Formats: sequence, C-alpha cells, structure tokens
Amino acid sequence: MVRANSGAADRENLNMTTEENRPIDDAQRKAAKVVGLAYLIALPPAIFAEFYVRSHLIASGDAAQTARNIMAHARLFRLGTAGNLTVFATDVVLIISLYVVLMPVNRSMALLATGWGLIETAILMMVTLNDLDVLRILSGADYLHVLGTNGLQALAMLSVRAHSATYNVGLVLAGLRSTAFCYLWFRSRFIPRSLAAWGIAASLLMGASAFAFIIWPELTQILSVGIYGAPIFLFELTMGFWLLLKGLQERRPLDAGEKT
Repeated sequence: MVRANSGAADRENLNMTTEENRPIDDAQRKAAKVVGLAYLIALPPAIFAEFYVRSHLIASGDAAQTARNIMAHARLFRLGTAGNLTVFATDVVLIISLYVVLMPVNRSMALLATGWGLIETAILMMVTLNDLDVLRILSGADYLHVLGTNGLQALAMLSVRAHSATYNVGLVLAGLRSTAFCYLWFRSRFIPRSLAAWGIAASLLMGASAFAFIIWPELTQILSVGIYGAPIFLFELTMGFWLLLKGLQERRPLDAGEKT
C-alpha cells in the first residue's frame, strides 16, 4: 500500500513538470537576442519606406503630380523599395526566431503564428516588388506611347494605390501573427506580463484597423496611422531593447490565484 501511494505521488510530480516549467535553454536565449535585434533593425527602413518616401512622393488624388514626383526622385523611390525588402527579409529572421523562443510554451500556436507571419511576409514582398512596375510604366519606353501620358499616369497611380490596399491585407495577417506570439509571451512569463499584454492589445488594434480599412476604405480618413500604428511601433521598439539588454527572465512560480 505504501509503495502504491509512493508510485502515485511520483507520477503526480512527473505530470507537474510541464513544458511551461522547462528551464530556458541556450538556443532560446540566443534566439531572443536575435528577435530583439531584428525588431530594431526592421523599424528604421520601415519608417523610411512607408512614411518618409511615400509622403514625399505620393500626391493623394493627383496622378499627374505623383508621376512627376516619382520620376524626379526615382532613386528615392527605389531606396524606399529596397528599404521595404530589407524589412521583409529581416521579418523572416524575426518570425523564425520567435518560433524558437516560444515553441516550448505551445508548439501548435507557435506554428500557427509562424505560418501567418510567413504568408504575411510573402504578400508584402510581392507587393513591394510590384512597386517597380511604377517606374517601368513611367519610363517613357517606346512601346508605352500608345497609352498616352494620361493613361500612363493613371496606371502608375493604380499601382501606387494597389500597394496601400494590399498592404492592409498583410497587416491583417501581421496582427494575427503578433497577437498569437504576444499571447505566448504572456503565457511564458519570459518578459513582464504587462509588456506582453500591451503587445496583445497593440497587435489586435493594428490587425482590426487594417481589416476595417478593407471593408470601409473611408475609415482611413478618420483613423490616422498614429492611432493604430503608434502602439505596435512602441511595443516593438521596447521589445527590441528589452530582449537585447535584459534577455529572457526565468519564470517564477505563479502567485496564488494568478492564471496562466
């Protein structure tokens, strides 16, 4: 009887050793540093490409002026495209590194978040490559003369608008990916739970806003990028410095009544 009770106790103790209680290994710590570095590397070219370049070259509702701006500053337009490609290449590293860090918490959710992230990156990579069509349309090549100046300017503006529309699709998936990973951060207790909760809220706001813009484009006149973009920007900036300077924190036992 004593032996039976002892065996049951051993099995109970074994069952209590779950993935969430696993010690953090070196691979996770190294991957967390990569995550922090990737966040910080990706932010400057993203801001340059999507805010500086586009705000200087795109004249809303004026195809002719937009065409003149792009052709007068074609190198700047190309630098914006190169900046976006740098961001998306870095995002692949970010997403895989997040999977390495957070997979022990919940493998299925980490895989789902990784899938969303890679599809998001592929979509945004393709729309960025298509931006080069704008330069080809406005290149003045002989075979394009049949369309006339107004027609070429309209086609160029159509490609510019397609960038924004397709970007919203990518941001919906980015919101899903970031929400899932932030939930795993929250569960893991590798970072302060308040920071992870902020990430969840910021990710949901970004994804929901992008989804709303697809259905109601007029909302872009009401919801500025500062409203839905600033929270996720600040979260990623904070995460970058936190993971580089502090790294992953060992998980303490949960307080009484604290839910995982």
